[in-house]
Amino acid sequence: MIMIRSGIKLCSFAFFIEGYGTSMTKQETIIYVAPALPSFVKNDIRVLMGKYHVITNTYNWKKKQYSPFYLIHQLFFFLFRAPFSAAIIISFGGLWSVIPTFIGKIVGTPCFIILNGTDCASIPPVKYGSLRKKRTRKACEISYKNCNLLLPVSESLVKVKNTYFSDDTFSHQGYKHFFPDIKTDHQTIYNGVDTVFWKKPDHIKKLPGSFISVFSQQQYFLKGGDLIHKMAIAFPQFRFSIAGCQKPKEIQSCPNNLEFLGRLKPEQLRLAYSKSQFHFQLSIFEGFGVSLCEAMLCECIPIVSSVNMLPEIIGDTGFVLKCKDEQELKEIIKEVTSTTSGLKSGSAVRKRIVTHYNLETRKHALLEVIQKCKNL
Repeated sequence: MIMIRSGIKLCSFAFFIEGYGTSMTKQETIIYVAPALPSFVKNDIRVLMGKYHVITNTYNWKKKQYSPFYLIHQLFFFLFRAPFSAAIIISFGGLWSVIPTFIGKIVGTPCFIILNGTDCASIPPVKYGSLRKKRTRKACEISYKNCNLLLPVSESLVKVKNTYFSDDTFSHQGYKHFFPDIKTDHQTIYNGVDTVFWKKPDHIKKLPGSFISVFSQQQYFLKGGDLIHKMAIAFPQFRFSIAGCQKPKEIQSCPNNLEFLGRLKPEQLRLAYSKSQFHFQLSIFEGFGVSLCEAMLCECIPIVSSVNMLPEIIGDTGFVLKCKDEQELKEIIKEVTSTTSGLKSGSAVRKRIVTHYNLETRKHALLEVIQKCKNL
């Protein structure tokens, strides 16, 4: 192993071109790998850039026909750069994490995988979870075994039982449920949200009886879009908004009080949150709940499903739907709209996220983990 490691480092140095090695020493460079760049990934990159030079490695892995070419390019990318980097951080386990963890292990560069949700789940009825696919499941298993430390964004991604959606067939989730023999240590580091940006402007007033939810086109059933559609029909006097997607083709008719906002820029989404009184997070499975935290920071009262750590995030500031049941959700909506005496104030809802799930806390935790591995 020592001879192989030395050989790779010599090979890497020989091909270390484009100025890679001039100012990027092992102490100051981090490689960040991700299959896409959602807001929480950009947040991580931004906070790490405060101390390190961050090089990103990402491809359009949705185009599966190009995967062999991506893997070849990725192999040379890490042969050239991994030996001279302080750490490799990977967001989401998958096909893209196999080569970085393998090269990192050989050359002795610490490698961490941030587990976000889909990389710890398999729920075939709603076509969710990387672990329901044979190839990506094997890729995750290999990567989780080869990395130095797993960094789930919630403890529920390690092992959890959810009874919100199904019977025992799909209720057990988490990477340790699927890979019980993995001995790699884990450290839970909660996601963090930008508490400065996500704040309701003082001049914006909440629209009474208004509900908002955020998810993509592919997440419509996973995130409870079907339930929200039924609630809009049942409560025509209230306003329901879904940001992040257009009206699905399978919906033949849509009530006038249900609006699909499509993809919004962060500034537009903040305004939509600020005008809404309540926020739905009715997921069948949820790695963390970033949009929930954003909405709460904009003083939306949360209504969440009883999965993973969603009830923990909201604490006593909102309401929990115990099962995916239309009638139970109707009762919650009747309760929250018939009185305000039992509702937490917007400032209390916001304070919950500021106190427990702010970006600064995540930043310090990530930097501490990297520093510890560097000192070993």
